Amino acid sequence: MTITEWLLFFLIIQVVHFLGTWKLYVKAGRKAWEAAIPIYNGIVLMQIINRPKWWVALLFIPIINLLMFPVVWVETIRSFGKNTKVDTILVILTLGLYIYYVNYMLDVEYIKDRSLQPRTSAGEWVSSITFAIIAATLVHTYFMQPYTIPSSSLEKSLLIGDFLFVSKFHYGARVPMTTVAAPMVHDTIPLIKKKSYLFNDDISKKETSLLNKLQLPYLRLPGFQKIERNSIVVFNQPADTLLDMNDFYPDRNYYKPIDKKTNLVKRCVAIAGDSLEIRDGYIYINGKRTKYNERAKIQYNFSVNTEGQPMSQASLTRYNVREGYRMQDGNYRLTLTDKEAARIAKNPAVKSVTKSMVSKGTDRNVFPHIPSLGWNTDNFGPIYIPKKGETVKLDKNSLPFYKRIIREYENNNLIINGDEILINGKDVDSYTFKQDYYWMMGDNRQNSLDARAWGYVPFDHVVGKPVLIWFSWETNGKGINKVRWKRLFTTVGGSGEPVSYFYYFLGVLGLWFAYDFFRKRKKT
Repeated sequence: MTITEWLLFFLIIQVVHFLGTWKLYVKAGRKAWEAAIPIYNGIVLMQIINRPKWWVALLFIPIINLLMFPVVWVETIRSFGKNTKVDTILVILTLGLYIYYVNYMLDVEYIKDRSLQPRTSAGEWVSSITFAIIAATLVHTYFMQPYTIPSSSLEKSLLIGDFLFVSKFHYGARVPMTTVAAPMVHDTIPLIKKKSYLFNDDISKKETSLLNKLQLPYLRLPGFQKIERNSIVVFNQPADTLLDMNDFYPDRNYYKPIDKKTNLVKRCVAIAGDSLEIRDGYIYINGKRTKYNERAKIQYNFSVNTEGQPMSQASLTRYNVREGYRMQDGNYRLTLTDKEAARIAKNPAVKSVTKSMVSKGTDRNVFPHIPSLGWNTDNFGPIYIPKKGETVKLDKNSLPFYKRIIREYENNNLIINGDEILINGKDVDSYTFKQDYYWMMGDNRQNSLDARAWGYVPFDHVVGKPVLIWFSWETNGKGINKVRWKRLFTTVGGSGEPVSYFYYFLGVLGLWFAYDFFRKRKKT
């Protein structure tokens, strides 16, 4: 839906509100016209129902307003004596239209100084839970989102079983585009395994469906930090066409809104404007090989030859080996950093250590899927990472790199007719990018599905920055050892080895409980 269409929709809502409430405004001692002025009518309504004026702001925040509207409907009818369970159920089930019945059909009186306290303990519970959900949704959507590491693409940097807090405000919180969705869940509702949002996912109907018209245009609040090279970023997978995150073998492709595409976490190895190249598994940016700090654990597959002599699990653990298996010919295939490979080569049982590398040959699964380039996951590029405002030449050789950007990410009508390239009906030989793009890769370089498969990540797909590991557990661990205690409350960024702040957290928590205990005791 365009800005103009949203303004028209907003005006229609204002008309619906005026027609359904103007008599109630009059009965509350206000003027009928006050129900017709946008925003001002909300402020007046808050005064009528004896609620704070800042509630009006919540009515304009996507997702939050879905929770606030039922609250306001209920508070409105209760301000005119309609307090029964039936009244409450009716006003919610009719999406507020029950207020029309109260407005026109019933002779109600305004209760100016009504009590705002719930009449029953059950009502108090419902009220508390409702506002707890609203507060949590506000934090989850616009400030900090919990996230779980599902795969080993960042293994040793971030582990499977790590639970993260992802900051939305570092890069600027993205306003939800899918306006009708369940709060605090992604694309699938847990347990029932149903789609968590209302959207027509049929690719042939994505532009014409009335339901899809409820989508908000892309909008991001100002951030205070830009994405830097080698920072870890959470983003929506650009090429995601799965119905939900668990549906890896769909019966067809589905169109998904940007904010409902699968969340991924990778390292941003190149930013907008960079030239990226991969040589024998090592990344070069603008001709210079990338250097990492101690936190980044870049890994490759190694063949470790022991001539059939077994290595104990204790020995593998000592060299920080978490993944690997023994091959039939006596070799071990292990996932290691270069430093770990050098250390394990000193083991008396090890005869040789060889990095598994694809030096030549074409991998048809790598972007932009052109066999003549001869690119593969270990030798790739050079490739330009598009930058907002920059212009590139378009021809039959360069178009495969930018076709998806032009058509899918920047919503242009692209037609290719022989050597002729038409964008929005105009014959062109160049294109200027509308947003920045990034190149995201896993640290587990040869075991990661990343930008080498699906290309650039647009800035409008960026979710946020992981800042804290608040919990971590080993899926194969037992008892108390299942928890990785040293990883609790460790920061994701920074230099040097991660430091746990878990005991500091427990100390602060203990001081708070002690203060609260003595405060209550003093009052008693």
